[in-house]
Amino acid sequence: MSRVVQPGNAANERMTGKNGTVHISAKADYGMRALLELVAAYRVDPLQLVKGEAIATAQQVPVKFLEGILRQLRQSGIVASQRGADGGYRLDRDPSDVTIADVVRALDGPLAAVRGNRPEDVEYPGASEHLREVWIAVRAAMRHVLEGISLEDVALNRLPSDVTELLAEPGAWQRRKP
Repeated sequence: MSRVVQPGNAANERMTGKNGTVHISAKADYGMRALLELVAAYRVDPLQLVKGEAIATAQQVPVKFLEGILRQLRQSGIVASQRGADGGYRLDRDPSDVTIADVVRALDGPLAAVRGNRPEDVEYPGASEHLREVWIAVRAAMRHVLEGISLEDVALNRLPSDVTELLAEPGAWQRRKP
């Protein structure tokens, strides 16, 4: 089913900044940081539990917000938890099997949406009719990068060559003027 895109959809607002730019949410950022702490523990002992407070302290993130993120990651099967005095969190999957895309989808939903709709489900009138193809290409590029990098890749600083090539492009590290 195709939809004509209408401004003001709240689902799109969580994926964009104040000026409409695509951004990485605090949930995705904090979630990745928490998972990388769990990867470090996993490399010592795959069954080692880490307290949420210890993760929050190590990464300087709000503990209550982090607990909600860890709950979502548990519901998605990425982490396991154990209650009690000796409880905590651990990875529930091998870090080489969890991609950044898995984490973003678990915490924020689809990688790319147009006003809350899947790019292939939108239609534009008149001069804008081919814009949908651009949004689909943006989603494909995001998938290519985020599905190609695992937690282990980040933890070991072993990014795929196509990603390191992007990092080496002139201007990759520079902010563009609005």
